[in-house]
Amino acid sequence: MGKDSKPKDAGGKGKGKQAAGASDDSASKGKGKQAAGASDDSASKGKGKAGKADGLGTCTYVKARHILCEKQGKINEAYKKLQDGWLSNGDKVPPAEFAKLAAEYSECPSGKKGGDLGWFPRGKMAGPFQEVAFSTVVGATSAPFKSTHGYHIILCEGRKN
Repeated sequence: MGKDSKPKDAGGKGKGKQAAGASDDSASKGKGKQAAGASDDSASKGKGKAGKADGLGTCTYVKARHILCEKQGKINEAYKKLQDGWLSNGDKVPPAEFAKLAAEYSECPSGKKGGDLGWFPRGKMAGPFQEVAFSTVVGATSAPFKSTHGYHIILCEGRKN
């Protein structure tokens, strides 16, 4: 696990751009295909070497919650609540508290379930959403980032192969 030694970018910026037509709609079944890119390439690098225990870049599945807003101002408001409550103290956001904010702020149908996306494999979510979901440490919350569907915040709840 964790054989990827590249720095992590939770903001979803940088290389690894996905095909423009790829979907990262977390509310749908995610049938959109991802372009061959950095996400899958990074998982194959370093096989056979002892790696870090964090599993970033090498896991096959991620369990996550998210908040999706069309407007940047609204996602920033939700993120400020996370910062004021936990992040500014260096604490991790409890999933139950993240779920409350998702129910209040998220414009995705998953918001009714506290933003719960369950377990999803690499390749189901495309573009920046997948990059951030698979590079956020378990228990950590991403900074707000933009996708083709709007602005997101992700809480990573688990990883497995």
